Amino acid sequence: MNNRQVFLSHLAQTTDFPLMIEVEKAEGIYLFGPNGEKYIDLISGIGVSNVGHRHPKVIQAIQSQVEKYLHLMVYGEYVQTPQTRLAKALAETLPPNLDNVYLVNSGSEAVEGALKLAKRHTQRREIISCVNAYHGSSHGSLSVGGNEVFKRAYRPLLPGIKNITYGSYSDLAQISQETAAVIIETIQGEAGIRVACREYFQALRKRCDQTGTLLILDEIQAGFGRTGKFWAFEHFEIVPDILVCAKGMGGGMPIGAFIANKEVMGVFKNNPILGHITTFGGHPVSAAASLATIQALQEEKLIDQVEQKANLIKSLLVHPKIKGIRNKGLMMAVEFESFEVLKKIIDRAIELGVITDWFLFCDDSMRIAPPLVITEEEIRQACQIILQAIREAG
Repeated sequence: MNNRQVFLSHLAQTTDFPLMIEVEKAEGIYLFGPNGEKYIDLISGIGVSNVGHRHPKVIQAIQSQVEKYLHLMVYGEYVQTPQTRLAKALAETLPPNLDNVYLVNSGSEAVEGALKLAKRHTQRREIISCVNAYHGSSHGSLSVGGNEVFKRAYRPLLPGIKNITYGSYSDLAQISQETAAVIIETIQGEAGIRVACREYFQALRKRCDQTGTLLILDEIQAGFGRTGKFWAFEHFEIVPDILVCAKGMGGGMPIGAFIANKEVMGVFKNNPILGHITTFGGHPVSAAASLATIQALQEEKLIDQVEQKANLIKSLLVHPKIKGIRNKGLMMAVEFESFEVLKKIIDRAIELGVITDWFLFCDDSMRIAPPLVITEEEIRQACQIILQAIREAG
C-alpha cells in the first residue's frame, strides 16, 4: 500500500473527507509535498505554528535537549531545567498574580486542570461557559463547550454547567456565589472570531470578584502573540485568576499549561495529595521548544508586526463575495454568503497552493491565522491566490 492507503486503512479518521494533503517537509510558512507541491499555510496548523514551521531557534533547542535527556519522571517531582526556565519565562510575561505554572500536554488537558483547580479552590461545583465556546474534546472540556451538536452524542457530561452568551451584559447576572468559575475564550475562536469589548470584560471581572468566582481565560488560540499582544487579555485591561494556554506555545511541539497564583495552585498538594497528575506534562523537549518560541517572539519582535500584517490582509482581501472580515490581530475570519460558497473557495485555494479552513461553529467564514513570521510579500502572494480562488470557484 502507498502512504495514502495506509493513512486511510490504519489511522483513525475523524471525517469522511480528510484533506489528504501529503507533507514531506515544512519550513517557515510553507508545506512541501512529495511530488513538488508547495503550499502556503495560512492557518498555522490551527494556531500552532506562530513562529513558523521548524523555526531555527526551536529546532536548535530541541536538538540540544535531546542530547541531554528525554522523559525522566512524572510531572512535578524532579527539578528539570527546561521546565523551570520555561515557567520563569512565562511568569515574566504575566502580571504578578499569575506566577505558578502547571505544564501539561495540550489545550484540552490544560482546561481539565483549570476546571479541577477552580472546583477544589472554591469548594463550589457550578461552572459557567459560553454559547459556541470551544475548549477541547475530552469529557470535561467538552462539557464546558457551547455547541450541542458536538456534545449530544457523549452525554451525560459533567453536571452543573450553565451557558451564557459571550458579550452579553445581562447574562452576567447568572454568575452567583454558587459559581466556581467562569471559563471564557478571550477571543472566541471556533465561533468565528468574536471579540467582546473592553467594558464587557471589565464587567465580567467585576461580577466574578463580587461573587468570589474564579475567572478562567482560555487563550489556547489567542495567546503567544496571535492578537498583537503576548496575551489577548492585555487588550482589555483585566487579569484572570487562571489562564489556559497551548497551541502556539510549543513552536510545533505538544505542550499546554494552566497558570494561577501559588496560593490557588497550592490546593493540589493536600486533601488529597497529588491532586492533579500528568506523566508527560512539561516534557523536557517540549518545554525547551516552548522557551525557544517565547525567545523568538520577543527577540524578533514578531508581535509588534501583527497589527500591520493584519491590516495589509484586510486591505487586500476585497471582493464582492466577501461580506466582511472580523479579527483581532492575525486571528481572522473572512465571511462569505454560505458554507457552500466558502467550501468551493477553500478547495480551489488548496489546489492553487494556499491552505485555509473554516470554523467549527461558523462554517460561512474562512479561517486565516498565518504564522507570525509571514512577510508582506508572502501576504500579497497568498491574498492574490485567495482572490483567484474566489473568481474561479464560481
